[in-house]
Amino acid sequence: MKVLVSFAWDCGRLGNLHGLFICTQEELDALEEKEVYFGEVLGKHSEIFGTLKKEDFRIISVEQDKIDWLEEIMHNKSISGFNPMDYL
Repeated sequence: MKVLVSFAWDCGRLGNLHGLFICTQEELDALEEKEVYFGEVLGKHSEIFGTLKKEDFRIISVEQDKIDWLEEIMHNKSISGFNPMDYL
């Protein structure tokens, strides 16, 4: 089953990372406790990295018809912002 997920990560004084993406529930569960490296996404020498936690994610929707429609019009599973699955 696919889920629409919101991602939010507080990077202290450097800023925040946000994202909206589609994945399966199994993929979302597998992200917990994974090391992720975003690079210098918040400016030169920012080096954003760390361990993902369950509270970094929020399931927005499980309505399959809406998720399928969104995936079809976006031609991608990453809807906006940062998808941590792209940075593992």
